[in-house]
Amino acid sequence: MTADVTADVWLPIPPDEIDGLPEGPNYLFWDGGEEGDQAYPGDPADCVMYVVPYMKRLAVRVGPLEHMRNLRVVQTLTAGVDDVMGRLSAVGPGVQLCNARGVHEASTAELALTLTLASLRGIPGFVRAQQQGHWEGEFRPALADRTVLIVGYGAIGAAIEDRLIPFEVARVARVARSERTTARGPVHPLTDLPSLLPEADVVILSTPLTKQTKGLVNADFLARMKDGALLVNVARGAVVDTKALLAELENGRITAALDVTDPEPLPPGHPLWHAPGVLISPHVGGPSSAFLPRAKRLLADQLGRFVNHEPLRNVVFTTEASAHL
Repeated sequence: MTADVTADVWLPIPPDEIDGLPEGPNYLFWDGGEEGDQAYPGDPADCVMYVVPYMKRLAVRVGPLEHMRNLRVVQTLTAGVDDVMGRLSAVGPGVQLCNARGVHEASTAELALTLTLASLRGIPGFVRAQQQGHWEGEFRPALADRTVLIVGYGAIGAAIEDRLIPFEVARVARVARSERTTARGPVHPLTDLPSLLPEADVVILSTPLTKQTKGLVNADFLARMKDGALLVNVARGAVVDTKALLAELENGRITAALDVTDPEPLPPGHPLWHAPGVLISPHVGGPSSAFLPRAKRLLADQLGRFVNHEPLRNVVFTTEASAHL
């Protein structure tokens, strides 16, 4: 499929706020609008590159896709693309789906360390004590001298390890979908998890959500974690079997720090809210002051490549002829 680069490009950031955008495309601003507002900036059929609005409801983000008959590129501003990929049956063949690799590593890795340190050092308990005016000191585990297992060693997993090193951890073990070697050491395949989990004091999940990783952290996975271990999830909620996690939390054998949950948003009254030993943040790994400048640089670079017919970055999927309905 060919398309004229002078056709429309939909951006969720005003184009005059993005330095370095190439000339040629007709840039239209659309960030999803207000809740329930589906007014589009132009005819979706004229759009050749769609940058998906960030932090909007799924129905809003994927709504225009079925009308984008000349689409060539879908660019997300998220690291994970599982939600958008599931809606690509509405578009034609040869459409490239690109993720936001390079945008979220710093912010998500920061949060992973924040959740880890806050949980180990008992910060939630100190906050509750402060609210009640109580001075309550206690010995707590340190991150120093601990073994940390990173499950999902892509760009975010590597950024997490970058930030672990200054904390004098005893060891970092790395797991990904396929075995490989890095400058820092081996990356183990998922099949090695049974032997690695019993050694880890902290298990950090940063894997994408795929058929292989959905429900990866099930009852067997959790049972292999050592007593007193901490599970940190900055990946996707569905990587963890919530029922199995609740069982381990309620018996007090492990603790958890979750930036993502299943279901999500976590509804009022859900037992995870009040489970012992759990710290919950509302999926805020990405949205920080680090997001916008990195997102703008990515978009300027991608659009430069698009206009100049150069290979795009971060292509994770290309639709086939059978994808068109």
